[in-house]
Order: sequence, then structure tokens, then C-alpha cells
Amino acid sequence: MTAQTSWPRATLNSLRTFADDVTRGFFDITHNSLALLGMVLAVGLMTLTFRADLRTAAEEKLLGWLLERQSGGAVIALTADPTAVDRATALHTHELPSEQAKVALWLSRKYRVAPEPLSALVAEAFELGKKIKLDPSLLLAVMAVESSFNPFAQSSVGAQGLMQVMTRVHTDKYAGFGGKLAAFDPVTNLRVGAQVLSEYVRLSGSVEGGLRLYVGAVSSDGSDYIDKVLAETQRIQSVALGRPAPAPVRTPPRPPPDIIDIAPAAPLPTRTDTEAAAELAATVNKS
Repeated sequence: MTAQTSWPRATLNSLRTFADDVTRGFFDITHNSLALLGMVLAVGLMTLTFRADLRTAAEEKLLGWLLERQSGGAVIALTADPTAVDRATALHTHELPSEQAKVALWLSRKYRVAPEPLSALVAEAFELGKKIKLDPSLLLAVMAVESSFNPFAQSSVGAQGLMQVMTRVHTDKYAGFGGKLAAFDPVTNLRVGAQVLSEYVRLSGSVEGGLRLYVGAVSSDGSDYIDKVLAETQRIQSVALGRPAPAPVRTPPRPPPDIIDIAPAAPLPTRTDTEAAAELAATVNKS
């Protein structure tokens, strides 16, 4: 009877001990796992702090995961187009001759435009200048003054693109490039604008006259525009030669032609006390 009673108690004690060991082991494993996880997270955060490239990759991956979750798991696949690079107006600066590279980098900094598109435009301007007998610095200066190298610029009167060509006036010149929408292709706009300017220079007999016709000066003689373009031309020429660009010269504004400058009247001469006394004495003697 005693042996039968003690056997279940021994078994119960063994089970209780086993349960305690399992529980203690579970807590030990959990505690150690959490400590290990915390250590891994700390190391990961330190790595991301000092490695900007890894941090950027992690952010992009997390953003992609969030967008995928937001779209219900549907992933939008973009259609690849390996020929897209052929449509880009861009050229690496190191592919240009030294003088052209200097100009491209200087214009890029001044007008806050990427150097690759500017490199392509600089190379095109130098090539066009040889063909139409115009200084390439002049073509670049016109683009700078007209649009600040914005290929999608449009004025209130309808001038469009880099060279601000009046598209509706020069529609015939765009016919060989596929139509008027070619005005927003940077290279095409440069070529058409250069052709228009070249024609105006020949027609007027001088660069100044050509610029006056190009800007279409009606209410003024266009001197402000001409001065800006020629000053920028000079700066670009200096940069191409490796010299510092001349600082802009501030000229005082010219008065409107209808204002007449009237000189102030000369002040009347003042009499001294001696002269006044002598005049008073003469008057008294006469009386």
C-alpha cells in the first residue's frame, strides 16, 4: 500500500521538475534571443548610420515594400526601353575639347543646369558656328539671355524653346524637322534659331543689327538686349580661353526720350554788407 502510494508522488515530482526545467529553459532562451536581437539591431543601426549607401538601399527597399502593400500586392512593371538614351540630349563633359568643356562647366554652374545637356548644346553651338560663320559664344549667349537654357520656355508673345524662336513665324524652318513640335527639341531649336540669327546678321550687315532684328525691337532700339548678349558673349569667350569671366558692368538707366533735362537756374549773386552800405549812401546823397 505504501509503495503504491509513493510511486505516483515520485512521478509527480519528476514531472514537476521537468516542467520547471522546460519553463526555465524557455525563459533563458527567450531572454538570450531578445538580447541577441537587440545586439543585431544596434549593430544594424550603427552600420546604416555610417554607410549612406546601405541606408539609401534600405530606405528604397522599405518604400517599395510599403507601396506594394498599399497597392494590394500588385507590382507595376515599367516597360524597359533600351533606346531611350538615344533620345537624350546629353554628352559627358570629358568627351569635349578643353575649351568647350570649360564653357559647359561654367554655364552649368551659372545657370544651374546639368553639365551633360549643356555639353551637348555647347558642342552643337561650336559645330553650327563653323557652318554659318557665327561665333559659337554668340549662340550660347543668345540661349542664356533668351531662356536661361530652359528648352521648354515660352514667352507671352509665343516665342518658344532655347532660342525663343517665334514658331508660328518660322514654321517653314521646322518642316524639315517634322513639324512645329520640334521647337521643343533642344538641338532643333538651336539650329533653327541659329539660322534665323544668321539671316538677320547678313540682312543688317552687323551682329548688332542682327540681334536688333532677332529680338524684334519695336518700342525701343533694342540696345539693352544687345548689350546683354554681347556682354555674355565676351564672358563665354574669356572662359573658353581659360581666363576669368569679366564682371558685369552696371550701366545707369537711360532717361526716357520724352523727359527734357532742364538745367537749374544759376543762383543770384549776393551783396556784401559794404556794397549794401555804399548803395544806401549813394541813394541818400541823391535825395
